[in-house]
Amino acid sequence: MTKSITKTTTASALLGMFIAIGLTVLGFQLANAVIKVKQYERSVTVKGLSEREVMSDIVLWPIQFTAASNDLEALYNLADENSLKIKSFLIQNGVAANEITFSAPAITDKSAQQWGSNDRAEFRYTATQTVTVYSEHIEAVRAVMPQLSELGKQGIVFTSGNYDAQIEYIYTSLNNIKPEMVEEATREARVVAQKFATDSESQLGKIKRASQGQFSISDRDKNNPHIKKVRVVSTVEYYLSD
Repeated sequence: MTKSITKTTTASALLGMFIAIGLTVLGFQLANAVIKVKQYERSVTVKGLSEREVMSDIVLWPIQFTAASNDLEALYNLADENSLKIKSFLIQNGVAANEITFSAPAITDKSAQQWGSNDRAEFRYTATQTVTVYSEHIEAVRAVMPQLSELGKQGIVFTSGNYDAQIEYIYTSLNNIKPEMVEEATREARVVAQKFATDSESQLGKIKRASQGQFSISDRDKNNPHIKKVRVVSTVEYYLSD
């Protein structure tokens, strides 16, 4: 009976010892795993910039003018005459006919806008019309712009300052330079990350995650709106290790 109890006690002690050893080993392994996980969690996030100056490839030039008359039919005829004068002038100066379009004239009846006022406008009707140039030949169109005053000397009244009469320069070839710019931005980001890793006595690892920013296109400056600045910023996170 005593021997049986002694054997049971010994077996329990051995089992407890093995369990304790097992838990110790498991704890050591878990500790190493946590350390490795934390090592993998070390990272640095950097940004890389790529910029380009490009020429616009489309110009949109709305040429807006006004005319006035007390006779509605005469006003329409005058608007048509002025539109044809502008078109002829543009063609003579190198703008292709298929790059020129006309809008319908917008007529205002001033007598309907007096609201009881005794003041009578000199002309009852006014018309606003737009001749639009849409061209890929940027330099040719820009050369014509300063010469438009010649038509003003012939009695055509041009309007300026209206939002819908602003000249627009458009760059439509972004897809042609996107891959190269993304590559450059990523390369610049890695240079910054490598510098950080060196300064912190670490090794730069693989990319953990990366995101490409939005491409932006803006005028290079207010005096040269036909020259555009294209910009993109990429954000890249790299692993670091000792």
